[in-house]
Amino acid sequence: MARTEIPPGTLHLLILKTLQSGPQHGYGIAQRIAQLSSEVLQVEEGSLYPALQRMLLKGWIAGEWRVSKNNRRARYYRLTTAGKKQLSLELEEFERTVTAIRQVIEPA
Repeated sequence: MARTEIPPGTLHLLILKTLQSGPQHGYGIAQRIAQLSSEVLQVEEGSLYPALQRMLLKGWIAGEWRVSKNNRRARYYRLTTAGKKQLSLELEEFERTVTAIRQVIEPA
């Protein structure tokens, strides 16, 4: 199946949802999103790391340097309390948007 662009405005949602299952380093986040989407969604480094930085500044995630499984230094990100609240808000907004789109493309 062909790769699909990540819809605008959903990258933060995808990252927050991925971190809900536990801390991950950046590469692990990108891999998990690709895996869960059957390789349809691909998060490029040029999008992922700036998004992670914005989320750190907003307090939605926290970062900690650790050694990865392959013995390399990596920054691991985890969801904060503010990030859990933001995830809830982002999920609500996403569902509202999807419902509105369905109403347009599948009229009664």
